[in-house]
Amino acid sequence: MALVIRNLQRAVPLRRARLRRDSQALRHILGLARFDLALICVDDRRMRALNGLYRGQEAATDVLSFPFHQDLKAGDIPKPRYQDEYNLGDIFLGVEYIYRQSQVHRQDFYSVLTVTTLHGICHLLGYRHSTEAEWKQIFKNRIQVLKLPQHHLNSHFQDYFSRNRCIGSTSEIIAFIALKGSN
Repeated sequence: MALVIRNLQRAVPLRRARLRRDSQALRHILGLARFDLALICVDDRRMRALNGLYRGQEAATDVLSFPFHQDLKAGDIPKPRYQDEYNLGDIFLGVEYIYRQSQVHRQDFYSVLTVTTLHGICHLLGYRHSTEAEWKQIFKNRIQVLKLPQHHLNSHFQDYFSRNRCIGSTSEIIAFIALKGSN
């Protein structure tokens, strides 16, 4: 199915082809290739507005996810009954925020962007982390949901994950746990 990428920001130069390739690989690895997915890249101003409107937090952030299937249990793959229900939802990527964080932590921007996309997909699959109990559930169930076989990962994924340089943000922790689950 379709992967739609819209770049609505001009703050950071963005190679959509790389984001598309990496996002398609994630969808394939996770068994989600048959579902539509939209990635919308925005700047800090737009992300602050969205975060304020939907979460009541007037601050830029790395990712906001809006699932098509609202009542998924964490880690469940949607089971559409009709063709037009093969949709995961929309992910807003705070590209300016992600770029700034990648520079601060001296990480490859596109690798962080890919891991942040993975984090957004996890939210579309029902994972939340607003409470300590939800954090524990993510850690407990992530290994089962995100078993990323090494032979499917291209070299920049392998390099990014194997360095373990960036264990800190939510999306980076999820990526690290996904890697650990595949060993």
